This record gives sequence, C-alpha cells and structure tokens, in this order.
Amino acid sequence: MTYIGEKSFQSDLCDVAFSGEIVLEQHARPHSGEKSFKCDLCDKIFSHKCDLKRHMVTHTGNKPFQCDLCDADFSQKGSLKRHIVTHTTEKQPFQCDLCDTTFSQKSSLKRHIVTHTGEKSFKCDLCDAALSTKNAFKYHMMTHTEEKPFKCDLCDAAFPQKCALNQHMMTHTGEKPFQCDLCDAAAFSRKSTLKQHMVTHTSEKPFKCSLCDATFSGKSNLKYHMTTHTGEKPFKCDLCDAAFSGKSVLKQHVMTHTGEKPFKCDLCNAAFSGKSAIKYHVMTHTGEKPFQCDLCDAAFSQKIHLKNHMLTHTGEKPFKCDLCDAAFSQKIYLKHRMMTHTGEKPLQCDLCEAAFSQKSNLKQHLVTHTGEKPFKCDLCDAAAFSQKSNLNYHMMTHTGEKPFKCDLCDAAFSGKSNLKQHMVTHTGEKEAFQV
Repeated sequence: MTYIGEKSFQSDLCDVAFSGEIVLEQHARPHSGEKSFKCDLCDKIFSHKCDLKRHMVTHTGNKPFQCDLCDADFSQKGSLKRHIVTHTTEKQPFQCDLCDTTFSQKSSLKRHIVTHTGEKSFKCDLCDAALSTKNAFKYHMMTHTEEKPFKCDLCDAAFPQKCALNQHMMTHTGEKPFQCDLCDAAAFSRKSTLKQHMVTHTSEKPFKCSLCDATFSGKSNLKYHMTTHTGEKPFKCDLCDAAFSGKSVLKQHVMTHTGEKPFKCDLCNAAFSGKSAIKYHVMTHTGEKPFQCDLCDAAFSQKIHLKNHMLTHTGEKPFKCDLCDAAFSQKIYLKHRMMTHTGEKPLQCDLCEAAFSQKSNLKQHLVTHTGEKPFKCDLCDAAAFSQKSNLNYHMMTHTGEKPFKCDLCDAAFSGKSNLKQHMVTHTGEKEAFQV
C-alpha cells in the first residue's frame, strides 16, 4: 500500500487508487484470493459483501429495482439505469460537430470523434494492430497474454473486460433492460442488439460493401460478408482441419464433433446444434414458407433455397468442374461431382463396410439395415417404401403418369430406367444390360 497524498491510497498490485484505506483493503481481496463471504444456499464464496448480495438474487429471484415508466423490474440498480435510457428522449449535452450523435459525457464524445478521423495512435509491439483508444489497446494486449481478470461468480466464465462480464451476468439473471418501443415482445440484454433490432422496423441498411452492391443492417453482418470476397477463414477447428469465416459457424461445427444438440423442438423429438436450424425445422410443422418466387408459385422456408431455385429460371450454372465440362447451379453439387473424380467416400456406415459421398445416400442405405419404410401410399394400404423416390414412382401406377418420353418414337414411361431399357430397341446396345 502506498499513500500518495490528498487522501489517496494506491494499490501496490495494480494502478488503482482510492480515497480511503478501508476501500483499498476491500479492493486488495481479489488480488490475494481472500473470499470471506459465503452463500448459505450453495458453496459459492465471494470477496465482497456486495457480490454475495448480488449473488443471492439468483436464489430468491428478487428484483427490487422497478421502472416508473413501464412494468420492467431488475435485480441490479445498474440494469435499471441502463433501461431508463431507452425511455428518455432528452438531448445529451455533448454533441458531435461532424454528425448528430450526442453523448452524456465529454470522454464519450472524445472517443466517438476518433471514428471520424480514423486516428489510431496506440500501436501494439507484438503484432500489427493499431487502436484508437487507450482502453481498446489495453484489452487488445490481453489477447496476447490471455489475461481474463473479470471472473463470473456463478460459473467458470472469465472476461478481459468488466462490461463483458456485466453482459454475461444477464445470461444468469435473465435480465433484458433494453426494450423495443415499437413491439411489445422484443427485449434485449445489450443496447447494440436493440439498435440492430430497430432496423427491422425501418428496413434501413446503412452498412454498404465497397466491393459489391450488398448492404446490411449491422456492422457485424458487413464484416462477415467481406470474408466472401477475401476468402478469409480465421476461425480454425482444433479437432480437424476445417476453418470458417465466422466464430458462430465454428461453434456450430464443433458440435458435429461433440454431438451436442442443445436446441430441441417442442413439437417432436428433433434436436439441433444451431438456433437457425431449429427455426427452419419448426417451419416443417407450421408449413410456413415466407420466401416466395416472383416468377412462379414456388415458396420456400429459407432464403438460400429461394436463391438456388431462381437459378432454375435463369439457367445460370456458375460452379464449373476443373476436371470435366460439367457445370452446376450450386456449390454442393460441384463438391459431389469432384468426389466422382477422386473416388472419395467420407461417409461410412457404422453397421457394414459401405461408404458414400453424400449424406442423403448414407441415410437411404441405413434403411436397408432397419427395414424401415416410412413413405406410405395414401391410395393403397399395402404399399410402403424406404425411399421417397420409390413412393413417387409407385404413385404413377395410380395416376398413369409417364413423364419419360422417347425422342425416337411415341413411347413414354413412368421410370427413367424403363426408358433406358427401351432405348436399346433403337440402338441395339444390349450388352449394357447383361449381367
């Protein structure tokens, strides 16, 4: 402990200084590891009484801080204070001369000005990074040291910044202080998330790509999009050679190794590794298909499916094979074609030695082991099939439909294989069907 005048006591363990010796002693506890405040309801121990008090709310569910302007209530005073800002329209005193943004503090305005000037005066000695503020530089250095001094009292999570810890705590308390004024249901734990949500009401997309015409509602979306131009995939899997452009995509990929599927469907037993996957799955129950084609009556549950469908109208096939003349409308089809050249079959059956290049083929093969025939005919009781394509073929026996027509005569057939056999009568290539 060092006394540096004007009732200021500075810690010998860090740069923080205090006006009183008692406060300094309390501050020193996290450095020494001393934890004398124990929870009576669980095994948690804390350095400060205020931390224990905040922890007790997770047991009692008590939220004593209530908003006078709406029904929201919170367990912490800081959360209420952040929430109040969403109601007030009062102009803040410090305004930027270069745009209309205003701030409650002069220091916040000063940090904002840097976003206009682009000045980055704090340079890292360990890499090429340059930062605009001292705080940003401080937290950047922690990426090299992996220092995470702010630890959660309720789980093992740790963070380099206190604000990140505060946001994390909301995952335990369930608090969402930032509420949308335009729709009752939407509420968020972060102000930035609320800001992004507001764009869904205005349809505004202020973030423009400098390399193409794409525009985005959020800065993070633009950043993710830019990787499609650069091909950059900085997020690498520790368990295999896969690399990804987004951290969230890597997180979902890791679940393919662990088998974890935390998102469960309330309507059936299906479970998924990603939140978006369950969202699209639920549409199979509701029948919702919000993405409609402008050129025909087709509708889809996912935007990417609509995009792929549009290629059937334009005939565009941008994915070309380097080993043959084949071209495809989708990248996945090109990937499958490449496997026919390489002979690669990465998907192996656990019950026999069969291997496949496509997941759908493996899925169909597994039915030969289980004997399952989930595709049943609605017009006759006996018929049931292991594959949907077989059911479709069977249905033609009821409808009389024969879509496969011979180019050399008037013959037509319900199956492609039947047409192929018929063609032999014209070409005489019988050896193709000999065993």
